[in-house]
Amino acid sequence: MITEEMKSHLVEQAFLARESSYSPYSRFKVGAAILSSDGRIFLGANVENASYGATICAERTAAVKAVTEGAKSFAAIAVVGAEEGADFIKNKDYAFPCGICRQVLREFVPASGELLVLAARAPGDYREMTLDALLPHSFGPEDLSYLKEGR
Repeated sequence: MITEEMKSHLVEQAFLARESSYSPYSRFKVGAAILSSDGRIFLGANVENASYGATICAERTAAVKAVTEGAKSFAAIAVVGAEEGADFIKNKDYAFPCGICRQVLREFVPASGELLVLAARAPGDYREMTLDALLPHSFGPEDLSYLKEGR
């Protein structure tokens, strides 16, 4: 169970991560904080590249950091994003994970089957949903038939 205090803390950590964003082209700074199933928090920021396809989102940065530190099951992720220098409270939209990030996160859904996603505009202003709501009928490791057959 993820408490309201933990949700708020995760959102605050995502705001902290956003400060590390390298976004000279879009000027859209994004931060993410992943809570692993074992209770650790991993931060990530978007890192843009002049060759746009080489850009990596904040969510995937945090996921890669988590996995390389041994966390392969995620309980929750908080995501914050807005234009550089924007007043979050006046932002009209929340920043949700893109499709690629949703699929990457899907790889690390815990055994409980639910990964909580918090999309925030301000530390006390966030929407919450499950990854399944954002990526219904998703494809995951259990869908690979050769894994089921034990090859």
